[in-house]
Amino acid sequence: MSQNAGLQILLYGMALLILAPALGEYMARVYQGRPGFVGRVVGPLERAIYRWTGVDPDQEMDWKSYAMAMLLFNAVGMLALYGLQRVQGWLPLNPLRWGPVSPTIAFNTAVSFVTNTDWQAYAGETTMSFLTQMMGLTVQNFLSAATGMAVAVAVIRGFARASAQTLGNFWVDLTRSVLYILLPLSVLLALFLVSQGAVQTLQGSVTVHLIQPVRLPEGRVLPEIQLPLGPVASQTAIQHLGTNGGGFFNTNAAHPFANPTPLTDFMLALALMAIPVAFAYAFGRMVGDVRQGWALLAAMLILLLVPLGVGYLAEASGNPRLAALGVDLRPSPWNPGGNMTGKEVRFGIVRSVIFTASTTGTSTGAVDAMLDAMTPLGGAMAMWLMMLGEVAPGGVGSGLYGMLAFVVVAVFVAGLMVGRTPEYLGKKIEAYEMKMAALMILIMPVLVLGLTALAVALPAGRQAAFHSGPHGFSEILYAFTSTANNNGSAFAGLDASSLFYCLTTGLAMFLGRYGTAIPALAMAGSLGRKKRIPAGAGTLPTHTPLFIAWLTSVVIIVGALNFFPALALGPVAEHLQMISAGPWMGR
Repeated sequence: MSQNAGLQILLYGMALLILAPALGEYMARVYQGRPGFVGRVVGPLERAIYRWTGVDPDQEMDWKSYAMAMLLFNAVGMLALYGLQRVQGWLPLNPLRWGPVSPTIAFNTAVSFVTNTDWQAYAGETTMSFLTQMMGLTVQNFLSAATGMAVAVAVIRGFARASAQTLGNFWVDLTRSVLYILLPLSVLLALFLVSQGAVQTLQGSVTVHLIQPVRLPEGRVLPEIQLPLGPVASQTAIQHLGTNGGGFFNTNAAHPFANPTPLTDFMLALALMAIPVAFAYAFGRMVGDVRQGWALLAAMLILLLVPLGVGYLAEASGNPRLAALGVDLRPSPWNPGGNMTGKEVRFGIVRSVIFTASTTGTSTGAVDAMLDAMTPLGGAMAMWLMMLGEVAPGGVGSGLYGMLAFVVVAVFVAGLMVGRTPEYLGKKIEAYEMKMAALMILIMPVLVLGLTALAVALPAGRQAAFHSGPHGFSEILYAFTSTANNNGSAFAGLDASSLFYCLTTGLAMFLGRYGTAIPALAMAGSLGRKKRIPAGAGTLPTHTPLFIAWLTSVVIIVGALNFFPALALGPVAEHLQMISAGPWMGR
């Protein structure tokens, strides 16, 4: 690893460690009803929302009522977003006059944005009107992120409370997530992006006269082009802070109108990690033991940084087949070296790898480089971070309760090994909690492997992949890994707009989101009703380096057992082909 790359990765890690306690402390105060100065400013609006909607902020819910409120709210949002797309051609703020979105794309997009996946089977700048982008997609960027945060807070209360029948109020947690956390941070980030050159306008497009006209294959000369514009910065801000990922442009954060400079690239990569890492610290603060939060954060960062390092080494090494042809892959002042295919020269390899690891580790899905053009092992590391269950550190809220499912399993297995009843934070871990944790962990691999097998077996699934062999299999595997984990990133060599993939990825996104959130609330409800047991001489410490190592091992073992055969058929086989002496059989 070069000195420059090492310094950039170190700087990024240090920024996260500084950000986590600062933002985490604030988030804990917000959810405990003590937001401080911000509360004096935003408090009147919060109370007005409760009056307008008829919500009693003092009335709490049990886990079933909490889950039902979440499902009903998301169902209404899904129907509203679907309807908006279907009638956008007759509504205002449509300067480029885009017509109605097709039923299958509208269905897939509605499920995608409501579940915080933001998987895009379309090109935003050539499909969606400004009204759909702002009122539909950007609004759901806030609400889907706030939904995950609300569920996480309810799960935290399940661990923090004793002999309690309730987990809080979904409407209060949702409102506070938007007003006190997502909205202020998004405004600040959007203003910063605009200051660096990101686009924020209601103008549809601008005509640019080319310095050197382009001659098209049919012989026609193109003297000018139309560049699409729009309200980009505002959507880009919440897209990253809410670990959403769906961008205004098809090329996402690789587009200079959304991500204009290396500084904005660093800030966006930091923004998409900010709330997930802060949630780990907020967990420790809300359960009354900050050491527990640091332990979770340490495990999350270990699971993130190791694949990041492997991915960088793979991309920096490049394709040995090119070296065999006499291409110099060594870095120099005029040659960045390594695999620069699909990467922006503004960012280079190390920034692209940091962004890729962060976006797949946080269920964001935004990209500043084309993942389909990465080396086999580089692409495998992006897949691997999702295959862990999106817990490194995962999405806003969902990453925390996903990691807590692994904590329950780790504590339970450790308790069996020493012959004691498993405990975590003074709560006994019994059969019901294990069943819910198992559901949370297993729903994703069942969806990924089952739907991948279905796609490979059917002509409709195979024909949509633009490549054959191991790379084509990797494109299909990546699609379902991304959607079932509510990530949204993609290997671009797959036609995701086909009927087969619109329906199957929509199913994966829906079950991947609610198949984990509902068991998480059920587990929290069970834990909240239990009495707290004082720690004894045989209690397993869950804040020590030993437990952190054990927790990371459990996460890795589960991921390896579930997905190693599939990885062997895809990126591993492609890597072996790349380094073999035989003819190139990859792309």
